[in-house]
Amino acid sequence: MENRWLAKWMVEQPPGGFHAGKTGDGPVTLNYALMSANQTLVGDRFPVISVGSNACPAQLRHKMQGLGVSSTIPIVKARVTGIGVGVSAHISPLGYVSASPFHTPGLSRDLFITWLDAAQLEIVDASEGVSDPDGEYDRVLLPPEDFPMALESGELLGGAYLYVHRCGILHDGSGNPRPHPGERQLLTMLLSESHQLREWFGDTAEEFSSRARGNRQLCNKGARLFADEGQVTDSGLRQYVTGEPATMVYDDIHPANSVPPGAYDTGRAPDALD
Repeated sequence: MENRWLAKWMVEQPPGGFHAGKTGDGPVTLNYALMSANQTLVGDRFPVISVGSNACPAQLRHKMQGLGVSSTIPIVKARVTGIGVGVSAHISPLGYVSASPFHTPGLSRDLFITWLDAAQLEIVDASEGVSDPDGEYDRVLLPPEDFPMALESGELLGGAYLYVHRCGILHDGSGNPRPHPGERQLLTMLLSESHQLREWFGDTAEEFSSRARGNRQLCNKGARLFADEGQVTDSGLRQYVTGEPATMVYDDIHPANSVPPGAYDTGRAPDALD
């Protein structure tokens, strides 16, 4: 499609190429790589701004392979305006307090966008509880006028998905969102600030994770304590939740700018694929 450049980004071939018995001879376009691996092409994938573990290839591989779904996922860095990374007002039964996005109008940062096919999106949706009334997250499609998103090729995305926490985020004591400094440091800080939290979860980050892991009742109790102690604030992103999550793929989301010819030098792929 005109002004779409991601499919033509060049990627290195793995040793031996993409075909059995064929030696790779240099980089190929992303769509050629996906086609050669019998994977969904870029245009039929869903761009998802990933915060926390969903931006970690190992975590994505674990989620997909555990359910027998391909873990081949393009991950692309983008300059995103309007999204900060804070701390969810929730304790996961997996034993941690997750990173969670919040609205930062006018401020930009580099984030990763994962390009998920339909089966992969369904798995991540399920892991975030999107369709569960008692789940943690909603998936929203961010509008480009409020959240400019620039790829390194110069393309401005016309929208991308984001998981927004239903419980809000933690603030730093002054009402501003608390930044996520890393799990061990975060848990140590949270425990140092609350006597009650230490009574329930222990004195160290390791004890916290051990007691929280697999104990949903205790985790919910801890999340209620965050609210009772006045540590919770709004992420500023709930206004973008519109009910059922949108299902537009990349080819359905028109770019927010016209990328000039030659903005990204693509060359040609093997087999003369343009």
